[in-house]
Amino acid sequence: MPSAGLLYQLYERRLVKGLDRADVPRHVGVILDGNRRWARGLGAPVAHGHRRGADKISELLHWSEEAGVEVVTLWMLSTDNLQRDPAEVAELLGIIAGAVDTIAATGRHALRVVGSLDLLPDDVAARLRAAEARTAGRRGLAVNVAIGYGGRHEITDAVRALLRERAAAGQSIEDVAAEIGVDDITAHLYTKGQPDPDLVIRTSGEQRLGGFLLWQSVHSEYYFCEVYWPDFRRVDFLRALRDYAQRERRHGR
Repeated sequence: MPSAGLLYQLYERRLVKGLDRADVPRHVGVILDGNRRWARGLGAPVAHGHRRGADKISELLHWSEEAGVEVVTLWMLSTDNLQRDPAEVAELLGIIAGAVDTIAATGRHALRVVGSLDLLPDDVAARLRAAEARTAGRRGLAVNVAIGYGGRHEITDAVRALLRERAAAGQSIEDVAAEIGVDDITAHLYTKGQPDPDLVIRTSGEQRLGGFLLWQSVHSEYYFCEVYWPDFRRVDFLRALRDYAQRERRHGR
């Protein structure tokens, strides 16, 4: 009888064979959820789950490159997460900064840090900005790391930036209010210049967005996966791509 490992390999090959590159999403957003519950299920410290989750990121990026995805946005830390126990947050920030350094060190990815970095400790924010700067000009898979990120914060920051820009140009608030449109706000989002996410994946069985890419995901397809993020496998990723490819996307029309 074939082993479970062999059966999964055969199943993966079948999924890969069934994928049409034309149906692969350009931009995939991933909510990396379940690290703490995964660790607690093992009776291990929470930090162990965060480290295992950080290790999983390189695998996901490799799978995305293989599939032909152009942009991946990883929600690594929300603004709400910053309200957790300070000791846990401090350890988690160190793990996240290390994961971002690892992504930058591959030499293959163009990093963009998205989030309210002013909410983070100065040393962590500086480390993240430095990692982003090291990847400037790279081609290939674009990787957005959402850290200290909240969808409402992003939209608020976009509107603020737009108002400051127009004020600097000498426009009154009345003029801005009369002219402002959807494209103006889009042009000031953290992900400006990138395609909106076609597919958003959330692990751990939770079926909610929690504020992830609120503006950009208006026409996104959602895929909710039961496994915790540290246990997320290539076969789970391929199933998400297959599910996306089978949907009829009408964009509200």
